[in-house]
Parts: sequence; C-alpha cells; structure tokens
Amino acid sequence: MEQPIRILIVEDNVIIADDMQSMLEEIGYEIVDNVIVYEQAEKVLKTEQVDLVLIDIILASDKTGIDLGKHIRENYDIPFIFVTSNSDRATVENAKTVKPNGYLVKPFEQQDLYTSIEIALSNFTYGTNKQAPVENKVNDDDVPMSNSVLKDSIFVKKQHLYYRIQFGDIQFIKADNVYLEVNTVDKKFLVRSPLKDYLEKLPKNKFYRAHKSYIVNVDHIDAINSKDIMINNNLIPISKDFKEFIISAMNS
Repeated sequence: MEQPIRILIVEDNVIIADDMQSMLEEIGYEIVDNVIVYEQAEKVLKTEQVDLVLIDIILASDKTGIDLGKHIRENYDIPFIFVTSNSDRATVENAKTVKPNGYLVKPFEQQDLYTSIEIALSNFTYGTNKQAPVENKVNDDDVPMSNSVLKDSIFVKKQHLYYRIQFGDIQFIKADNVYLEVNTVDKKFLVRSPLKDYLEKLPKNKFYRAHKSYIVNVDHIDAINSKDIMINNNLIPISKDFKEFIISAMNS
C-alpha cells in the first residue's frame, strides 16, 4: 500500500513553521505535527509514526535542535534535516557532530525544501541506528512503531512524492540504463540508482541478483526453467549461479 511520508516539523517561529507546513502539504507530504520545543518533539516521536524530521537548531527551550538531533540519532531509525538561519562555521561544526541528513539555510523556497527532503530520503540507509525507546512498543514482538514500518519497507519516488512500499510487495527490479524499474504487485516505479547499490537496501534473505540486470524477490517466483524464472507472467532471465541456488533451495 502506498503512503505519503510523514514529517514532523520542529520550529519555534510559528510563522515560518506554518509556511513550511503549507509548502509541504501543497507538495503532498503529510505533516504529523508542528511543534516548537524539544520536549514536544520527543513526545510526538514516542507516540506517532514519523518518517522524517525538520528541525530548527535554535528552539524555544533549554535544549536545542542539535540536542534533538542527537536524541533521534541515538534512538530512532529515521532521517532528520536541520533548518536554520545560522550558517556560521561554529554552528555547522556543532551540527555535524550529530550527523544530520541535510542542512537547509533560511530563507528558502519550496523547491529547496523538497530537494532537501528528497536527497535525505534517497541517501538514508535504514536499520543502522538504535531501536526506539520502550514507550514506543506496540506489538507482541516488542518492535518499535516507527522502526517496524521502516524495517519492512523502502521509499520509492513517484512524480513529486516518495511512497513507502512494503518489501513483500516488490516482485522484481529491472535495470534500464541509469534507472531501475521497481515492479510491485500492480505498479511500476522508476528509481535512479545502480542495481548493486539498491540491492544493499533490500532484505538479503528475500532479494537476490538473478541476472546482471535483475533483482528478484524469491517469494514471488511462480515457475523456473533452464534459462528463466516467471514472476506474475513476466519471464526473467537468470544466471547459472542463481539457477543452481534456486534449485538447491527448492530441494532442501
């Protein structure tokens, strides 16, 4: 199922925050909340599903946006972008210590905001950070709410939005020059990425490089012969190594 990404805005200037929200909603993103201090942001992160956070460095509280960035980096597996009026060397060096996924200097245009979000989502590798706090547990396996979604999905761009696609819905991926064609059960998405790099973002126990130009989800293989596999009536060429791997797996 496709879902627009959900963004939390942390900005103590209400006018700027409302302007940012309008820009983002006009593009099509979903705003989870619009808060002004660290403590409010912390509460939202514990209770809501958040995919990306936009953070002003100077907040109306003792704790700064950099403190919030550190909290996110240590506890949540989501990207965040600093949005600030400060671009001096000291501020930038301090911000770098928490490894933000973007740094946007005010004033900015809607396109600047969109581009920063797009790059942050495109470059972010999920599954590299610590799990969320215990307060965020919502299921029998004690998997954090935000991570449970992101661990089972990937963001795929379509027009002006990134949509969350469940790994299980991806059937195969085909390389086409500089683009990849991501095929789900009922849709196709174009992604600009090398096939090898994209494979690294996918679960290693489900997705395999079946051919120099294809990645396949083994759960969707319907049939196999000496040269091809069939997925949803699509014939996909396979390498000798992949054929041997699949046959071995079938017989084990």
